[in-house]
Parts: sequence; structure tokens; C-alpha cells
Amino acid sequence: MAEFPFNALGGQMRPHQLASLTENDPRHATDGLIAESWLMGAEVAIAFSNFQEGVSLPTWRANVGYEEGEDWVVSKMQCGYPRFFIHPSIQKLAQEVVRRVGDPESETATLFPTPKTARICHSFIVSKVSAEEAKAIRIVRFLPSQQTEKGSNTITSSLVAVIHKKEFAPIAKQVWQHSGNGISSRRGEFCHRALEDGFLVEEKQSTTTKTQAQRPCKGPRRYQSKESAAGSSRGSSASTPVPLESTSVTNGVDDGRDYAHFIEERFGRNLSIVLAEQAKVAVRRRIAGVLTADVELPEALEATSAEGRISGISEQDVYLYPAGMSAIFNSHQTLLAARGPLKSICFGFPYTDTLKILQKWGPGCQFYGHGSSEELDDLEERLKNGERFLGLFTEAPGNPLLKTPNLVRIRELADKYDFAVVVDETISNFLNINVLRYADIVVSSLTKIFSGDSNVMGGSAVLNPHSSYYRVLKETLDREYEDLYWAEDAVFMERNSRDFISRIDKINANAEGITAMLKESPLVKEVYYPKYSPTRPDYDKLRTTNGGYGGLFSVTFHSTERSIAFFDTLDVFKGPSLGTNFTLSSPYVVLAHYLELDWVRMYDVDPDLVRISVGLEELPDLRRLFQKALEAVEKVKA
Repeated sequence: MAEFPFNALGGQMRPHQLASLTENDPRHATDGLIAESWLMGAEVAIAFSNFQEGVSLPTWRANVGYEEGEDWVVSKMQCGYPRFFIHPSIQKLAQEVVRRVGDPESETATLFPTPKTARICHSFIVSKVSAEEAKAIRIVRFLPSQQTEKGSNTITSSLVAVIHKKEFAPIAKQVWQHSGNGISSRRGEFCHRALEDGFLVEEKQSTTTKTQAQRPCKGPRRYQSKESAAGSSRGSSASTPVPLESTSVTNGVDDGRDYAHFIEERFGRNLSIVLAEQAKVAVRRRIAGVLTADVELPEALEATSAEGRISGISEQDVYLYPAGMSAIFNSHQTLLAARGPLKSICFGFPYTDTLKILQKWGPGCQFYGHGSSEELDDLEERLKNGERFLGLFTEAPGNPLLKTPNLVRIRELADKYDFAVVVDETISNFLNINVLRYADIVVSSLTKIFSGDSNVMGGSAVLNPHSSYYRVLKETLDREYEDLYWAEDAVFMERNSRDFISRIDKINANAEGITAMLKESPLVKEVYYPKYSPTRPDYDKLRTTNGGYGGLFSVTFHSTERSIAFFDTLDVFKGPSLGTNFTLSSPYVVLAHYLELDWVRMYDVDPDLVRISVGLEELPDLRRLFQKALEAVEKVKA
């Protein structure tokens, strides 16, 4: 077996070690780890769980091979970053859906939790294909069978499929990736089992015949009534899709007690709606800043409405989403619904999907990729000349250059010329900086440092109660907001975030220690970190009383060869994410912008940049790993 540099403490992480770590950690006892796939004699290794996968591309060459679609990499990948790689359990569910309601030879399905999210995908595909091709694109809805209603405190899930030709999958994938509204792998597995056992059934027209309605369900006989078990076996269904307004559904089973049995067997114990809702309340209270210490769920639920990030805020101002990009996408959609079709502003070099959302939905985007004072001057001149905008979207700090926008000046312009300000705080998080006082909406990816454990996704959007847009945004969200966050995901997110506050302190200290070490090395060309950024004054204006500079930084060297030597030698986990409890590294620009490297150079982004997300390891151990990587750089000829 090839030796893979994955263990963040300097050793080699082998398959049996990963399995034992997962199986013996009680926090992960129900995480559903079903496979570890380690590639023999290759530079690629993948380990994935049933729900939140990890992918490792441990060398620079492997990352380039992935981007170029080289078979020695992509043929061995069984999973990947969730919005870029559809989880195997979701793929299986899509195949089952198409088998029932489509043509498996020519069609596939993109899956969403609600009709509204599915219609966004449907409309996007239709806008990209011919009118004739669009006729075959359709939406099919699956609903819980009538018997599931008997378990009033038991979770259920609907499922909505956009059925389209396989050649349109890359178009549908754009919606999946950019919007973040697709179903999670936990929901996917739940729906697959419910579909097979007859508790999730296709919505039918009100004229559905009795014969169709009593079609027997597939699945274990213990879930089937005597009548259904005695019926003829079910054939595949490829019926014409029906309007979403239809309410009649087929009945899978006759005994509601069987559904409780199904849930208990699925979870080990009954997972109630009450538990999921309690978890969401606790998560929202943490995000609002009402909870100022690490607490368990009962304590979080007992907490009084103490002052959060700013006066007047409560958990009612926090909206949960299935992913950070979903929070951004839906915030943009909310602003469009509240203010009408106005052009947006993207200020500063952003995470790639944010810019794509603003460009592909709505009237377009004015992009200021440097995030500089000169660009704010240009914006102000446009505003003086009568241009009007929906909102300004920015990151504080940005990814991957860790520059901080001048939110004080942006707020002044927004107030004077009437546009909203949406700030993504994911990288530093609200314990380090308080951007809400300058924003109308603050968004974040909870998947990252808020969770830390890398086994669940989530996102949030927070409204500023003092914003001039607060009332109209609240009214719009009262009409438009859908709770897309799957119950199981909420439970895991709440559990993971209980020690969020204490984790931040250690990660801040580790990152400051490593960046200081790299700054002292003549081998290093540049360290990008808020503490050393020319925009530090703007960051410091946002810092909380005890806030630090976060756990993310980027580093460059004096040649591509030296960047490769550093990355390949750095003995930490390698993958395309950040905010994990373990240190994680990636050649970020290669992964995020491989087909637009000349474009990123225009905004001072070095294609050879290495991005590091610092974890909870002991600082002396991290220093040793980084020193070893610097020694490899030193051996490369100038």
C-alpha cells in the first residue's frame, strides 16, 4: 500500500486506524460510516461515510489530475465535496426514482426537498435548452403515505425530483452546486428506505384509480399489511407527471404502527420532531450570540433571551439552511423578492459560487475583485450618477487572500444610496468579529468551524434587527422561507457545536503561532492572514473583545516547484474544505479556479497559493510538521 501523508500529528493514517477512530468515538456511533476506500499504490485516497464524506488528494499532481479529469484519479473517486460530487446514497435514490417514474436508459433525476427548490432547477434547465427539449423536463413529487400521519411526533420527509435527460445533468448540477438546496445524504438515505418500504409514495392526480392507489409496496413483509402482501408484485411506473397542486397519494401500508417500527429500526431509537426542533432552537441561539459558553442541549433550551451579537437580536432573527451556499442563494432570492430585479454587487475576491449565484440569477452583478478603496470610489461614482443596486455581497475576511473589506464605508454608502449589505462571516466567524452591526444580512457556512466534525452540513442567515430593511425582509421571509434543514442534520449540528466557543480559542492560537513561524522564514514569499494583511485596520474594527484572527491562512513561495514541495511534504490532511477540527491543506486556486488561472491573476491571486485551515492539534506538533515542509522547500533549487 502506498504511504499517504494524512495524519495531522505526523504519522501515516491507515484504513484500520480511520475505522477504529470512528467506531470507538461515541460521538460518531450513529454517523453511519459504511466504507473506507483507500486506493492501493496510487496518489489518491478517499474515505467516505454514509452522510458527510471526506476526499483526500494528497499531492499536487493528484489535484491537477482531478481538475484535468485524468482517469487515474477520477476513476478511483467514490465520493467528494458534497456540492461538487453527489453523494453515492443520493445517486442510488435518484436511480430508484427514475426507475419508477422515468426512463433509466435516457433520463436521470436531480433531487430537492420541496417543490419550490425543484422549480428553481426546472426553470434553470429550461432556460438553457430548446423549447422542444424543455417539454420532457418535468417535476415529480413524492409524499409521506397517509399511514405516517399517525406518528404525530415522528419525522417524515417529502421528496421532489426534476426528471431530465442525462445530457442535461451538467446544467442541473450547476443549480445543485451553486444553490446548495439539494437534499443532504442523510435525507437521501431516509427517503430511499421510506420509498422502498412504501412510506414515501408518488403524488397522484385526484382521479387516481382504486387499483393504482392500492398498489402493493416494495420492502420487508413486516411493513406490509395482509392485503398488500397478497397483491401482485409491482411493476415499474413511468406514468405522466402530474401538477404539484394534486394532493392524492398512493398508500404504501395500512398500519401506522409499522411506520413507528420503521423509524425505530432506522435510527435505533425513535427520532422525534420535538428533538429536531429543540436542536434547531439551540443552534439558532448559538448563532445569535445568546449563548456565551459551551453548553449542552438542556442548558441551551433553558437560556433566557440574553443580549446577543447586538441589542434586540434573538433566535427568531436566525434562519437555518442546508448549506452555507443555500444561505447565500436564498438571501439573494429574498432580496429579489423584497426589492425587485436589481443588479447586485460582489465586492472583493469571493468564494467562487457566490459570484456565480449573482451572475446566473437575477439581472447580473457588478464585480469588484480587488475589494479596494479605489473600487469603492468607482462604486460611489456610479451611485452618484444614478445607478442603483439590490445589495452588496462580500466576505469578511475574503477567501483565499484573507483581505477584509471596509465595512464602515460600505455601510455609509448603503445607507445613503439604498442598497442592502450581505456579509459572509464564515472564515473568521462571529466569535472573532462582529459584522452584523454593518450588515443587513449576515450569512455563514455552519459546515465549517461551527461544526468542526466534518460529518454534517448547514448554513445560516441572520437579520440585523436595526436594519432599515428589517421589516420588509421579515415580511418577505414570513412568506417565502422554507425550513429545508433535515431533522437529523440539525441534531448532529447541535451536538457538534456545543464546544464551538472553546474550540475557537485554540484554533486562533494555533493559527497565530504557525503564521508567525512562516513569516520569519526567507523561503516564504507571502503569508495571507488577517493579522498581517494591509487591511488589518478594517479587520480590527470588526474584532470582538476577545476575538482573534481565525484559523485560515494562505501561503505562497518563490516558485511553483517550491509550492509543490511544501504541499506534498506537509503531513496534514489534504482536501477542499476549511474549519475542520484537524488541520487541512489544499492547493486552493488549482481546485477552485483551474480553468481560469489567468483571470485570478488579474486580482492578485497566485495560482501556486497553498491554503491552510488550522485545527486543534498541539502547537509544537504542528510546528514540527511545518518545519519539515519548509526543509523540503529549501532543497528545491532556486
